[in-house]
Amino acid sequence: MSKKITIAIDAMGGDNSPQKVIEGINLHNKNSNNIFYKIFGDSNKIKKFISKNLSTDKYELIDCRDEVKGTDSALSAAKRGKETSMWLSIDSVKNKQSDIVISAGNTGALFVIAKLNLNMIENINKPALSGLWPNKTGTNIVLDLGANVECDEKNLVDFSLMGSALFKALFPNETPKVALLNIGSEEIKGNEIIKNTYKKLNNQNNKIFDFKGYIEGNEMMKGDVNVIVTDGFTGNIALKTAEGTANFITSELKKAMTGNFVGKLSSLLNIKNLNKFKKRFDPRLYNGAILLGLDSPVVKSHGSTDFVGFANSLTLCEKIVSGNLIDKIKQSID
Repeated sequence: MSKKITIAIDAMGGDNSPQKVIEGINLHNKNSNNIFYKIFGDSNKIKKFISKNLSTDKYELIDCRDEVKGTDSALSAAKRGKETSMWLSIDSVKNKQSDIVISAGNTGALFVIAKLNLNMIENINKPALSGLWPNKTGTNIVLDLGANVECDEKNLVDFSLMGSALFKALFPNETPKVALLNIGSEEIKGNEIIKNTYKKLNNQNNKIFDFKGYIEGNEMMKGDVNVIVTDGFTGNIALKTAEGTANFITSELKKAMTGNFVGKLSSLLNIKNLNKFKKRFDPRLYNGAILLGLDSPVVKSHGSTDFVGFANSLTLCEKIVSGNLIDKIKQSID
C-alpha cells in the first residue's frame, strides 16, 4: 500500500466556507482511500458539515482562533498573527506534519504567508503561479499567472523546468512540450527577454522537455504544446481573458438554447452533446493553481468555486504528492 498522504486544509477561505470546503472533503473522501485531512478553522462552524461517512481516523480538526479575511491586504493578513487557519495550515507543511497545503482564501495573503514560512528551492529566484487549462487533446500547464509582474531570462527558464516537472508529476506517461507565449511565432518577434529565453531554451540539451519555440495566444488550446511559459503580467491577462471568453460563450449558448421554443427543442435534441460540451469546459474540473518554487507544495483553490471544484483541487493535491513534484523540480533544476 502506498504511503498515506496528509493534506493541510485552510477551511475558512473563499466563498461559502467552511461549508463548501468540508463538503468538498466529504466528496473527495468517497473516491480516495489513502488521504488524511488536517482541517484548520473554527471547529464550531466546521463540525456540523462533516459527514458521518468521514471516520475520525481520516481527519484531524485543529481549532483556530482567527482567519484571514478576503478584504485583508497581504501585509495585514501576515500581521494578523499566527493564530489564523491559513498560517497554521502552512505551518503544518513547514513542520513536515503535512505533505501539501491548500486554501481557497485570499490569494495575496496565501503567497506572502507561504513565502514567509517556506524556503525557496535552491537556485530558484522567484516562485510562479501555475494553472491547468483544457486544450484539444488534454491539459495545459500555464505559468506564471500573476506571482511576478516582471521576469528575466533565468526566471522564464526556471518556469519551463518547473512547469515541465509539474506536468510530469500529473501526467507521468506524457512528454512535456514547452512553448513561450509571444506575439508571433517567428524567432525575431518579441522583446529582448523573450528572445534571449528562446535562445537559451533552444540551445539546451535536456531530456526533461521538448522545446517547441513560440506560441501565440490564439493557439494555446490547439494541444500542440502542453506547458506554456510567460511572465505574470501577461499570464494573468491571458487567464482573465480566457475565463471571460469561456463564460461569455457558455452564457450566450444557454440563452440561445432556452430563449424560445425552437431553442428549447434544439437543446432537447442535442442534450447529450451539450452536456459533453458543458463538462469539457467546466472550470471546476481545472480548479487549483499551484505555487511552484517553494520547497513544499502550495495549492490555491478558486475562491468562488463550489464543493465539487474544491473536491477536484484535493484530487490535484493528491496527484502532486504522489507524483513527487518537489523532487522532480529539484532534479530538473540540478
